Amino acid sequence: MSDEMIITIFAAIAAGLSFAAFAFPFLQRNDQKEKYKSIIEKRRQDLFKASREKQIYKEESVSARDNMAMFYQFQKMAGSMGDKARDKMLQAGIRNPKAHFKFLIARALSPFVYMILCAFYFSILPDDVGISDAKKMMILFGGALFFFKLPDILVKNMIIKRQEELNLSFPDSLDMMLICVQGGIGLEQTVDRVASEIAPQSPVLAEELGILSAEMAMLNDRKQALQDFARRVGSGAGKSFATALIQAEQYGTSVSQAMRVMSDELRDMRMAEAERKAASLPPKLTVPMIIFFLPALFIIILGPAGIQVSEMRGG
Repeated sequence: MSDEMIITIFAAIAAGLSFAAFAFPFLQRNDQKEKYKSIIEKRRQDLFKASREKQIYKEESVSARDNMAMFYQFQKMAGSMGDKARDKMLQAGIRNPKAHFKFLIARALSPFVYMILCAFYFSILPDDVGISDAKKMMILFGGALFFFKLPDILVKNMIIKRQEELNLSFPDSLDMMLICVQGGIGLEQTVDRVASEIAPQSPVLAEELGILSAEMAMLNDRKQALQDFARRVGSGAGKSFATALIQAEQYGTSVSQAMRVMSDELRDMRMAEAERKAASLPPKLTVPMIIFFLPALFIIILGPAGIQVSEMRGG
């Protein structure tokens, strides 16, 4: 093939990939909406199953004291470490019931696996490599510490990304909730409607609001559903929203007034965060400009003069 044909083929492939990258998010919206609906439906089935099991236990006349004793013993055996790991998994969007056990096992076994592999590698190295025993120990224990912290770092990054998306899109969803509540719609129907409307823009927020709507519809205690929502989102706008609704229900204040105040505060917080990022941009650009921009600028400005001076001296 000629060079022109090769360039044409590569240009066509690049154009096709660009079009696919542009069209893929629009094609994925329906999949995201179906995904969050399936998650909400699964949560409703879990709540229904839990309520049925509770009813069966009640029919079997298991006393509340025995249930509390069993729960206390299980909680004592699990410890606070399992609860914290479970909260981290929920905040990262990992809803597998066994995820926190896998996380704890991975964090415990990763350093030992690394040390075994390093010890095996050091054993097969020739003696003339020149790595001292002190360096080997530093590599072993430094890598073990890194692999012990690696699961925490990965989960923390996932939590930060989810919370950023929640904080970015929550004020708009709160405005829609305020309109629905002022129109006379109940809080459960409001949360469910906003979850379906916000799904194309923020699947994470739609998923969390959908689960909140399911829990508020299935559970008798609305406060418990809001506390579970605050536990899943971790911190930020979602937790403030749950706290404000709990206080409004506890003290009998207006829900719409609490939403209005919360919406104004969240918008101010989002504006302050945008101003903070804008203010931190010039210092971040200083080093790249000095390294990449100024040398090229000096070459363009002083290059012709240097060439002329060298020609005159050579002449």
